[in-house]
Amino acid sequence: MEASYQQFADADDSEDTPQGSGIMIHFVPESGKAARWNHIEDLDSFFSKVYQYHQKHGFIVMAVHEFFGLFQFVFVVIFSAYLFYCVDYEILFKNKSPPMKNKTNEKVSLSDALLGCHECVQTFDTKIWCIMIIASIFWLLRAVKVFYHLFQYYDVKAFYNVALKINDRDLDNVTWHEVQKRVREVQLEQQMCIHKKDLTQLDIYHRILRFKNYLVAMVNKNLLPVKLNIPLMGETVYLTHGLKYNIEFLLFWGPWSPFENNWHLKEEYKKVNRRHDLAQMLSKMITYVAIANLLLCPLILLWQILYSFFSYAEIIKREPGVLGARCWSLYGKIYLRHFNELDHELNARLNRAYRPGSKYMNSFTDPLMTVIARNLLFVGGSIAAVLIFLTVYDEDVLNVEYVFTIISVMIAVLAVLRNLIPDENMVWCPEVLLTQVLSQVHYIPDSWRGKAHTSKVRQEFAQLFQFKAIYLLSELLSPIVTPLVLLFYIKPKALDIVDFYRNFTVEVVGVGDVCSFAQMDVRRHGNPMWQSAPAAEPNPPPPNQYTQAEDGKTELSLLHFTMMNPDWQPPVEARDFMAGIRSRIVQPTNAATRQHDIFNSYAVGMSGLSPRPGVPGASQIAPPFSDSENDDVTPSMIRTGLTRAEGPLPFGLGLTNQQQPFMDYSLGASVFGPDSVLPEGVSITHDMNNSTLYLHDLHQRHVRRRGPQQREMNVWQRHTTQPSSVVSSTVAAAGAGAVAGTSTGSERTPLLHTAPTTYYNPS
Repeated sequence: MEASYQQFADADDSEDTPQGSGIMIHFVPESGKAARWNHIEDLDSFFSKVYQYHQKHGFIVMAVHEFFGLFQFVFVVIFSAYLFYCVDYEILFKNKSPPMKNKTNEKVSLSDALLGCHECVQTFDTKIWCIMIIASIFWLLRAVKVFYHLFQYYDVKAFYNVALKINDRDLDNVTWHEVQKRVREVQLEQQMCIHKKDLTQLDIYHRILRFKNYLVAMVNKNLLPVKLNIPLMGETVYLTHGLKYNIEFLLFWGPWSPFENNWHLKEEYKKVNRRHDLAQMLSKMITYVAIANLLLCPLILLWQILYSFFSYAEIIKREPGVLGARCWSLYGKIYLRHFNELDHELNARLNRAYRPGSKYMNSFTDPLMTVIARNLLFVGGSIAAVLIFLTVYDEDVLNVEYVFTIISVMIAVLAVLRNLIPDENMVWCPEVLLTQVLSQVHYIPDSWRGKAHTSKVRQEFAQLFQFKAIYLLSELLSPIVTPLVLLFYIKPKALDIVDFYRNFTVEVVGVGDVCSFAQMDVRRHGNPMWQSAPAAEPNPPPPNQYTQAEDGKTELSLLHFTMMNPDWQPPVEARDFMAGIRSRIVQPTNAATRQHDIFNSYAVGMSGLSPRPGVPGASQIAPPFSDSENDDVTPSMIRTGLTRAEGPLPFGLGLTNQQQPFMDYSLGASVFGPDSVLPEGVSITHDMNNSTLYLHDLHQRHVRRRGPQQREMNVWQRHTTQPSSVVSSTVAAAGAGAVAGTSTGSERTPLLHTAPTTYYNPS
């Protein structure tokens, strides 16, 4: 479990992919023919590695990265031991003279303060020898894992070169959409999956994102992560890479996890009569994992401190303001993620939202702190200027004790103070900025509407978009906090987790057990408050908030997946949902004007005003997706790499020989049918931005129609006084989506139900 704390500088989610099990690839060469890939046993691992191979730029880059990771671990361990035991700091700081130099004014060289190898080893005590032995064992295990993965990736390289006909040197010029298209063609020829002839785009996404979809659904339904009430800070969401690693180990791929293998949930988790036994078993495993974390805490904490020091010391010295920059929190990346959204698609959205998000957070200033910072900046700047001037005049000034230290500290303090002073040319427009953020991240709570100017919304947004310093501090403290969170917050939710698996797992032919939310079924998991009025159904299902995704997750995920995969054939309910959007968005007007209209309508709505035609200055508000950094793929990207491109390329760029019109990859063709023609300047990203703002505006209109008493129905609430008899209707509705392996008519226990506790609508 200590592997989860190795590196946290870059939020790389590659470790979340299914773990390899057994023989991953059946590699069957045939005489006179190219190698074939038929009947691959573990398609989850295979497709995940195919995706990683594409995103990480091929075998050579991945091999070099892995070997440098091994070298980096050895360097940190040996270098740290050398600094602690092999340097005579008394001589280095001139507190005593070197043995061979009697004169006190004689210059001390670096070699005088360093001990020889033999003398250094003699200074090692039992503690450092134990650490070195544990580190060596861990390094050997990691080396075995690296070579095993490289062996697997070499097979993936052959798959790319032979089956997909893509060489490593061409990877950067091929989008994932093109790779996925060729994978589906290989399936038709060689039957990698023997359970169905044709693999859809959704099947491949399910294989790659099976566990991530479960995690996104748990966060969406407030089952995870934990929220702590910290004094002076209020309610804080706690989720670090260490805690996330332990949760995934317990729930997804560990030896005692609910999954029998990468694609199949254990049968006992589908039976309601085993829920209490399974919850006790899961609680016991959480306890064991928490105890293991406590025992490994000293070593992990030491590694975290050393690694972060070596990683960030030089960066902080060169750019002290880097700790004042912001980054998307781990919780934010999961909360804002769509169902069936790959890593590069999520990162592209968050990268586009970074600039407006930073502007929004920086638009809040504290007048008192600004006055204090200005005066401290004046005093500190004066002291630093004098010391620098004296140093330039005579460099011997640096030999004076603590002068260089004072200059370095003053420069760092001045950089921090400058970040506290707002830009004099900044315009106060929090509503517009938050709308720009919404157009890219796609999710914000309803309670933020019209309150973007308040400190409460800013504090809640800071949970998603936090300071780099807070991110690093939480990761450093993770080895201490994680076992406590597992014991006192995750363990009590064991029964809820067992119920979640049973109620929200379905079996898909050719894919296995998946989270039912990932099916993006707007009929079962959709929310009528996020949909236009559907056509009359003979027997419409009653609305059931227990099975509904929160914040319009189902509808927005379906829309996003359809945009990224325009060739995908959605089911009837999904097509009807898209048709409902089409009838309201597509108008016989100029598309650029429509972008402004949608954005202005929502921006004004965020301020609590009704959009009215003819409002002076309304048309001057720039749309949130008109900046150059938000544009989609252009021909210039061929020179910089296309591995991060979202969806298909416009104008047929890339290695594909089929040149298709741009309109085929726009919203008009992917969602609204081939007859809908949009102007050439409107891209996939622009379409998604428009549709997101439209759905949020549609949701708010539904909320207003329902009245003030119904406006909080999208919040999942727990009630401890309602009798358990009220559960029956909720259970019946939840049972509509039967889970494979569960007997017909079996009880569907509510997700977080522990009698007599249940969930209800406050109406």
